[in-house]
Amino acid sequence: MKPSTRKFAVLAAVALIVVIAAVAGIVATAVHRAHRADPQLTAYAHGRTVTVPPYRYCTVQEEGQRLALSCRQSGVTAPLATPAGYPLQLSLPRQVADAPWVMVQEYALPDGTAVQHLASYRDYPAGTMAVTVNSRPQHDLRLVGVEIQLVLPVRDETGAESYAPYQVWSIATA
Repeated sequence: MKPSTRKFAVLAAVALIVVIAAVAGIVATAVHRAHRADPQLTAYAHGRTVTVPPYRYCTVQEEGQRLALSCRQSGVTAPLATPAGYPLQLSLPRQVADAPWVMVQEYALPDGTAVQHLASYRDYPAGTMAVTVNSRPQHDLRLVGVEIQLVLPVRDETGAESYAPYQVWSIATA
């Protein structure tokens, strides 16, 4: 190989390496800045499946000594008719299953009075990714909706502790 040909081959290889490194850097930056899709639940009842997007989705950020929430609210409640006597089954994504969550089950009495039942991640084995909701825990109750809420422990000025939902998925069953 002539010295000029060798020199050209080396320069071409170096240029190729520089281009590959630049493209890799651009791709890595784009992937790092890409929007991650909000987690979704899957609900199943009576032969139908729906994907449930977040009703309210907040991210938690630390600001000095306090936590701040940055929220988006779609306000979309996923409809999934669940006849009395049939269960509602929920599949939770890993992000939800691994976090403290509360399930609010909304039932209605025959006169329309609302009755809520609460369940939480503490009622299930750690990392549970599927839960079943009884659509008729008692004969006079009818399941009308379910919410899964990721919660943060908060303290008020008196020091009393409670929980605040920061991510919510909502399903209307009636």
